[in-house]
Amino acid sequence: MEKNLIEMNNVSKAFDDNVVIDKFNLKISENEFLTLLGPSGCGKTTLLRILAGFEFADEGDVYFAGEKVNNVPAYKRNINTVFQKYALFPHMNVFENIAFGLKIKKLDDKTISEKVKSMLSLVSLSGFEQRTVDSLSGGQQQRVAIARALVNEPKVLLLDEPLGALDLKLRQEMQIELKKIQKKLGITFIFVTHDQEEALGMSDTIVVLNKGKIQQIGTPVDIYNEPENAFVANFIGESNIIDGIMHDDFDVEFSGKRFVCVDKGFEKKEKVDVVVRPEDIVMADVKDAMLVGVVKTSTFKGVHYELEVEVDGRMWLLQNTKNASIGSELGMNISPEDIHIMHKGEQ
Repeated sequence: MEKNLIEMNNVSKAFDDNVVIDKFNLKISENEFLTLLGPSGCGKTTLLRILAGFEFADEGDVYFAGEKVNNVPAYKRNINTVFQKYALFPHMNVFENIAFGLKIKKLDDKTISEKVKSMLSLVSLSGFEQRTVDSLSGGQQQRVAIARALVNEPKVLLLDEPLGALDLKLRQEMQIELKKIQKKLGITFIFVTHDQEEALGMSDTIVVLNKGKIQQIGTPVDIYNEPENAFVANFIGESNIIDGIMHDDFDVEFSGKRFVCVDKGFEKKEKVDVVVRPEDIVMADVKDAMLVGVVKTSTFKGVHYELEVEVDGRMWLLQNTKNASIGSELGMNISPEDIHIMHKGEQ
């Protein structure tokens, strides 16, 4: 059974009167790829800096491998950080950049050489030892920064939006590479991003944050398919969020009609938020459809069309590989398992 490597208990942090982290509780397992996901200003980077020892919490406790590290400085923690700005040393070549931490530890030249070469192989940069940092592409510089962090064999690698400066294709390649490296080394990665696709594609666990508070913790599949509140549903992918009434278990009303759903445990006649993902709506013949609307816009997105369909004055978002002409009537069907019910007022 995996054990907790890091625990944060009731951690709070404020800058002046601005509370950035508010009574934060989190457990992180050994060998886990955990992502802190949320909009700008939600507290992701502050949390990372508290874990790294660059900032200290105002309240609460931080434990690392069972020991309290509240006031332990960064250099005494077995944690390394890779930032969006890679902070490589321009006057050193690739080998010297990666070897920097090992030389500070006063390891012998043979050991340093073996460790650096092993890291270069891991990040697919064998043969780049003598290259200058300025001659490398953004993706290569990022790999050097990761190798420099990993060569010290930290228990935890913190990554603060490390792919933010890369173009889309390179970002996608590096996402795959990072996941491979993490699995191969078996160390804990804590990754900060505001990019939902990045989080969904890489993580074992996602922590969705807003205004310094946890909105939901779960696997990528759980977070996407079972959002716990309207904020998560809106932030992770795109959603139709509709006012509804839960008449009984498995019986919900929205858009003026009753639907069978798979949710239960709500009060009778409770007002709820109904979430339907755009890709889960099935186009149907108007006469056989649960809902009928008028197509207002159609946008080609590459792998699918994105349609806005007006139903009784409310706009629905629908994604399908088929298109429909603007102004035409369109039928829509939704299966019970694709109707997700949430309590009202959870933002």
